[in-house]
Amino acid sequence: MFNLDKDQKFTILTAIFVSALVAANLLGNKITEIFGIVASVGIFAYPITFLVTDAIEEVYGREKASKLIWAGFASLVLIIILLFISINISPASFWQNQTEYELIHSQTLRITIASLIAFVISQKHDIWAFDILRKRTKGKALWLRNNASTIVSQLIDTTIFTFLAFFALTPEFTLMRMFEMIIPYWGLKVAFAIADTPFVYVLVKWLKK
Repeated sequence: MFNLDKDQKFTILTAIFVSALVAANLLGNKITEIFGIVASVGIFAYPITFLVTDAIEEVYGREKASKLIWAGFASLVLIIILLFISINISPASFWQNQTEYELIHSQTLRITIASLIAFVISQKHDIWAFDILRKRTKGKALWLRNNASTIVSQLIDTTIFTFLAFFALTPEFTLMRMFEMIIPYWGLKVAFAIADTPFVYVLVKWLKK
């Protein structure tokens, strides 16, 4: 049962990748504070996507990692279509929660569109940077490739996502507020990236086993 080949392991990681991506978007319209830093609760799910793509690229190569990203892109497009239909379809006459439903899921729709754009740009940069660093380190220092590529990619992702998802959403989300969110939010993501370094080694070892 647990004697999996590389293709089966890739399928499992693809499922984890897409699940984390979808969860980050469906849950991401809630804002919380972590150690005083304002952040979307999607931060608990989204870093998993970078962890998985780095492990996949390390073992399977850049082409496989790129296919994983496009699978994630397709899942987000599907979510956007389904959200749009769900929000706009007429409710049953006895159902009284349409206003609340629209309020919650309209925000989710905007967040998902923002995430889609930020996701593709940042993830494509991540696999590109990881590949460049792997060549320059001659396949050594996985910890360096994982962290360097992810940290820069997370800055790109955080900047694009924050502006597209929250700017002018309410009067409180001013231009200055965006930068106040981006810098500490990115710092929090950097901490997550550093913390997940041992898990990259575990995943890579599992995939190569």
